[in-house]
Parts: sequence; C-alpha cells; structure tokens
Amino acid sequence: MNEVVYHKPVLVNEVLEYLDPQPGKLYVDVTFGGGGHTRAILEKEPNCKVIAIDWDKTALEKNGESLQKMFPGRLTLLWGNFSHLYHILKKAKINSVDGILADFGTSQYQISNMPGLSVYKDSYLDMRMSKAHHKITAYEFINKASQRDLEEIFFTLGEERYSKQIVKAILEQRVIKKIATTFELVEVIKSAVPISYRKGKIHPATRIFQALRIYVNDELGNIKTFLNAAEKTLNIDGRLVCISFHSLEDRIVKQYFKDNPCRYERGFEILTKRVVTATDEELKINPSSRSAKLRAAKMEKNENY
Repeated sequence: MNEVVYHKPVLVNEVLEYLDPQPGKLYVDVTFGGGGHTRAILEKEPNCKVIAIDWDKTALEKNGESLQKMFPGRLTLLWGNFSHLYHILKKAKINSVDGILADFGTSQYQISNMPGLSVYKDSYLDMRMSKAHHKITAYEFINKASQRDLEEIFFTLGEERYSKQIVKAILEQRVIKKIATTFELVEVIKSAVPISYRKGKIHPATRIFQALRIYVNDELGNIKTFLNAAEKTLNIDGRLVCISFHSLEDRIVKQYFKDNPCRYERGFEILTKRVVTATDEELKINPSSRSAKLRAAKMEKNENY
C-alpha cells in the first residue's frame, strides 16, 4: 500500500531541516506509520541509516518491507511502543543514536481501521492502538468510570465544553443499557448537546473520542516516558524532533526542553525558539497539517561541568 494512503507525513521539510541527517549517522523514527518521514530521511542523506519503530504491526508490514527493498541495508524495523524506546534499542544492541523523530499524530488509516476510533464508522468501543500494550478499552471506561473521572477526562483531554451534559447522558444511558459501539456513543453525545453544536464545523463527538483515545492509550504518559528515554539515548550533538497535534502534547515537549538544559554534564539546547507550524503551501495540499506543531532540540555537552 502506498504510504500516502496510510498517512500523509506533515512538516517534512521542517523535519529534515531540524533533524539534519548526516553521512554515517544513525536515526530513529519512533512513529513510523506510513513511512513518509523515514523515506524522506533516507532520501535526503544516502549514507545514513534509520531504525523505524511502531506499535502498529500493520504499519510496519504494509509500509516497512517495501522501503527496506528501496533502501537495502539502511532500514531496520522494530515493533514496540515509542515510550519503550530505551529498552527496544537495548534489546537490538543499540546504545545510542544521532537523531530521533517522533510524530505524535494519529493517522487517518488508524482512525478508519482500528475499532472504536472513528465517529463515522460503527464498531466496538475498543480504541486501543495496540492490544499488547494496553488492557483497558473505551467500552470499559465509558461504562464503569465515575461521573467525576468521566468529566475530568472529557474536559481535560478533550477540551469539551459540554462535558458535564454529556457525562449526565452517559450515566443515564448506561443504567438502561451499556454503551458498546461508536454509533451508540455518538447518539448519546448528540442527545446531550445543543442543535447548533451538532451542526458545527467538526463532528459533535470528535472531542470526546479524542479524549477517550488519549486516555485509553495513555498518550500523554507515553510522551513523558519517551522524552526521558530519548535524552538517555542521544549522542552529543544528536537531535530530537517532536511533532504534536494537541496543545497538551506540545506543552509537555516544550516544558521538557526548558526543564532539561545543559546545566549539568549534558542537556538540551532548544533549536526552535518558537513553535514551527505548516506553511501556507503545505496547508493547501495537506489540510491535516493545520494542527501540527514542531519543536526540536540538540543534545549538548557542558564543557565546564
């Protein structure tokens, strides 16, 4: 399958600028997906190598093998959650790398094909990106969580203004019958929000589904763990490039870079003084890039330590 069908990579030129692939160096794309960023890195620098990691085996199978044939001996595919970066690389007997790229966005392919993620496709409320890494489903959370927990998750992770009304409707419905599918949840949400909200620019259930996906997959926790692992793994002068699509994700990356400067033996030099976003040209050809925010930093050694 063509990688563009699976996921159209965002901010490719900016990724290459800040990752700055060099001859003989080793880079890691911890969110391989459709392989668009990995391919761009391999094409940009013909004498570098890339390790591609993804917790979606389908992504590695559909897109990885074809790229390995295109770039023989230069691409290694590893299955796993990017939060386990340090252990994944250790298991592969790799102690350090020269650059790391993470794109925290969820591909349209995943949203369309994984159970529970799409508001437009009726399926079981699963929402787990990897069943091997996460046990709790959206179904279990929706039908068992307390009113307080539901409201907190919907408001914090989904930034949903009608969180309280939606939670009230969920609590009432699950007493009558458990909410088992995406369409059942969508109908409950629609019943709780004003008609004008239902006719807005985005689907009225989008923010709730986003909040559930982030919670079920512990996406924010994964990012925090990943950043710690990346710091341990980067060589001096190695670069870390992160692309976020949610304000909470971006805030975590921004704060981590600020909290870990080169004040001790080593630390980050921030390369992006201001967040990097898509150009007008990219927005025209790839509307999904409108929410993308890129931040980058370089690992430095403190010569005075």
